[in-house]
Amino acid sequence: MANSASIESYLHFEGYDSLPRDIFDKKKIRAGMRKAGRLVMQRAQMNLALARDDEGYPVNRSGATLHSISFRVSKSGFLVRVAPKKTSAMKEYYPAYLFYGVKRGARLSRLKAGEKHTAKRRRDGIRLREARSNNDWLIAPRDNYMADALQDSKSEVQAILSAAFAAALS
Repeated sequence: MANSASIESYLHFEGYDSLPRDIFDKKKIRAGMRKAGRLVMQRAQMNLALARDDEGYPVNRSGATLHSISFRVSKSGFLVRVAPKKTSAMKEYYPAYLFYGVKRGARLSRLKAGEKHTAKRRRDGIRLREARSNNDWLIAPRDNYMADALQDSKSEVQAILSAAFAAALS
């Protein structure tokens, strides 16, 4: 496993920066990007499915997060983006909640028109302030399984893309 604390969710390799994009065969570049995107997507799904909350990843209960991971090649063909997307099975885009976490204890809302201060409202306010002051997490932040998947397959992705760029030049 790679270190989840580092933000290494972007991969760049040298060698073809000085050449204009017009000289490349875009079909071969897009094919290489699809192959690299599929590899990282499958690695991320495998990390999530096999972790079982041992390594700080989210627990895979319904499989919605697992099935939401997909890749997309840009229009130009020189970029591939692998990320979980919101699907129709999700009410909310909860991969963001899993990555950033949610603090326990909401803020007490303002009184509505005609509402009076009551003992219950004071108790609720005390309870919410205590929960916020304890820095309790309702949902604790999880590790970034997407960045780890890219780091784990970095050498394979570089080999795929360098072969695709070399084939696209000839």
